Amino acid sequence: MDLPQFQGEHRESLYWGTYRPHVYFGIRARTPRSLVAGLMWIGVKDGMYHMRHVCQDSDELNTYGWTQHNGRDFGHQVLVDQGLKLTTSFLKSKSEGSGYGGDWAVHIDVQTDKPELDNEMLRHGHLFFYLADESGHVLSLAGDNLDTDKNSLLASGSRSDIGDWQLHLKSKEVLELHYSGFRTPHIHNLSDLVQHNLGAQVRKFGQMLLSDSSEDSPNILVFQISERIPFKADIAFVSGTKVKTSKVKERVSRLTGASLTSLLQDKQTEFDVKFERCFNVADKLEPDSTIVGKAAIANMLGGIGYFYGQSKISIPENSSLRGHDNFISYWPAELYTAVPSRPFFPRGFLWDEGFHQLLIWRWDVHICLDIIGHWLDLMNIDGWIPREQILGSEALRFT
Repeated sequence: MDLPQFQGEHRESLYWGTYRPHVYFGIRARTPRSLVAGLMWIGVKDGMYHMRHVCQDSDELNTYGWTQHNGRDFGHQVLVDQGLKLTTSFLKSKSEGSGYGGDWAVHIDVQTDKPELDNEMLRHGHLFFYLADESGHVLSLAGDNLDTDKNSLLASGSRSDIGDWQLHLKSKEVLELHYSGFRTPHIHNLSDLVQHNLGAQVRKFGQMLLSDSSEDSPNILVFQISERIPFKADIAFVSGTKVKTSKVKERVSRLTGASLTSLLQDKQTEFDVKFERCFNVADKLEPDSTIVGKAAIANMLGGIGYFYGQSKISIPENSSLRGHDNFISYWPAELYTAVPSRPFFPRGFLWDEGFHQLLIWRWDVHICLDIIGHWLDLMNIDGWIPREQILGSEALRFT
């Protein structure tokens, strides 16, 4: 992907995104070893607590999916888990002082459609927002006692691609915060790490709260946000913070509170206008059908992922190359692609991608060409492209 049309401003504009389609909400950059972010929460089903993180039908969510997403810098998702309703909104921003790829923010709204419930298990929401550095860079906790009323800073760190960065949390509610830090060379078992930590706390103290402790030099930080439902929280990630002209305070303010709400509303309006411009269906469809159409393009764009790793190529039984493993490894490669299904096939499929692009090119031809270019980069000397791409430890874990 060294062609000039895929470099420069185009490449930077797509650096950050919701490129982790296998989880209910996840963010990463289009780079092999990225800083990764995501959300977990505790759901209640049949009187038992269950951790939600990876998209899977066995969770039996009533619904989840993007209602709006522009493929670049904005997305709005609704998730309904029994009586719990979560909305997650993603916004990207590039302003003076930002590092490469800019800044991003997440707005989380926790509601219940059953406010009359007497069940204490359903009265409080428990969210877990995490950052993990695949390169192993150390993440620095803002302090042992997190108090966002006094200081919104949660964590900070530094990377060669984006410079110094900070993570902030703001809310009108007084949130209960706890944390845990982990050191591990891989991130595909994040759910297990959090659940083991919570389980130990429950056994020792009878409380479902993270341990407020960290392993040495953590490359993963998990923040538990607990509050009586309903509540809202804004999380802002700002890059390039060490530069004197970085204006961190102003940028965090812009990406939280009323300012973030206004920016998200503007993006929602822009999405609706572009949808009509691209597909021109207002006079052809009933309003309910238009909503379905918006969800279709939003989930296609919101399901775009970025992957890096090596495919395993099966060796024919009669081949002299066949050994103990019965496969050979393709070269290390990156792939930017839409996916057929977030819970079942959250990875690239060549055949499906042709159909995906019949829709995506009408919305954003530059994204379409970028995706096609990544697939063509996988072609070998014989003109063959492996049809199913399982790249990286997370993709392998969830096959």
